[in-house]
Amino acid sequence: MAWMTAQEAIELTGVRAQTLYAYVSRGKVRCKRDGKDPRRSLYHRDDVVRMAGRPRGQRNAQAIAGETLEWGAPVLPSAVSTVQDGRLWYRGLDAVELARGSQLEDVARLLWDADAAPGMAGTRARAAPARDEAGAVHLGLVAMATRAAADLPTHGRAAAALKDEARAVLATLAGAMFGARVLRAGGTISEQVAAAWERPRAEPAIRQALCLMADHELNASTFAARVAISTGASLAAGVLSGLATLTGPLHGRAPMALKAWMDAAAGGDMETEVRERLRLGQGFPAFGHPLYPEGDPRAAALLDSLAVPAAYRHLARQVERLVGESPNIDFALAVLADVHDLPPHAPLALFAMGRCVGWLAHALEQAGSGHLIRPRARYVGPPPEAGHAGPRRKNKTPRRGEGSSVMHVRGASPEALVSRR
Repeated sequence: MAWMTAQEAIELTGVRAQTLYAYVSRGKVRCKRDGKDPRRSLYHRDDVVRMAGRPRGQRNAQAIAGETLEWGAPVLPSAVSTVQDGRLWYRGLDAVELARGSQLEDVARLLWDADAAPGMAGTRARAAPARDEAGAVHLGLVAMATRAAADLPTHGRAAAALKDEARAVLATLAGAMFGARVLRAGGTISEQVAAAWERPRAEPAIRQALCLMADHELNASTFAARVAISTGASLAAGVLSGLATLTGPLHGRAPMALKAWMDAAAGGDMETEVRERLRLGQGFPAFGHPLYPEGDPRAAALLDSLAVPAAYRHLARQVERLVGESPNIDFALAVLADVHDLPPHAPLALFAMGRCVGWLAHALEQAGSGHLIRPRARYVGPPPEAGHAGPRRKNKTPRRGEGSSVMHVRGASPEALVSRR
């Protein structure tokens, strides 16, 4: 038999389920859906046997830990979302299927494990921005920074209180980016976004995109948000961390890079353009994804709902033929903005608005865990000079004003405080 169940693969390799899934995501073990039970996956026996035969202890703990930071094995327990079998799952439900008919508010209720969906009523926000400014991320950064400076920390607070605050934080971001007038008009978040951009016909695609972008397990911005929350910082501080990380060109700006490339190549031959980028080693923004070797299902779902312009279709064919990479969700967001004539920053705005739901879900989960995220660095600098450290004091309590200030913090031992640094 060429295929085996997950339990059989785990027993043969002696690894945890998460490690088996990591083998799949990195292309080391092939898997497919079980024809008898579509909820279950099967794993290729030859691949599993090969992984089981690797000498144990061949790679040290430092090497394994280092790989976890670059698409490696899972490092944090989370029940929010995962990528398995080439699909994105929100708390065990297919995200693509959910996005077909759900609102972002419905997805928030699911990911936050909340009783009620967030509402925008009573939101304090700036005046409605002009269409070309609506959704600008810098407006959201300012609003989150303002809240982060005033909101209570998450540490020590009940889950119900934090979920109420999460609704307010999401509303603050929407109000800052899209304006008070639009929010007061009512409707769902996707309707408010479409109204701010004066593109009501784009609302179905905007709704779908927001739901598809709501979470993507432990990506860079989500990890940044969880690190902030792990210190006890406020929910707004966590969202601020995620939003700031999202603005990097390697995270949230790929759709804009694709659009700039498309504009520069307008009227030219796409095959020639792709070949030239390959020769120059420039890469292909908005194509490929390490977690989706068979193609990003989020992109496929969103593109199916759009009348994709010929230039984008031709580009996708050439990149798939010459490079072997399929369009990812960044490509689909760029197409969405082009098809509906949305502002240039619209893909980043949709990314931020949708992903805020996921940042808050992870923030709630991290706050509930009570654990500080504090990895160690693998030092590769010059070796410390042994003769410069000076003699170490033993068993001596510093006098007031001497030594570390943590000695004088009431209610905690210096050992406990130092361990949290």
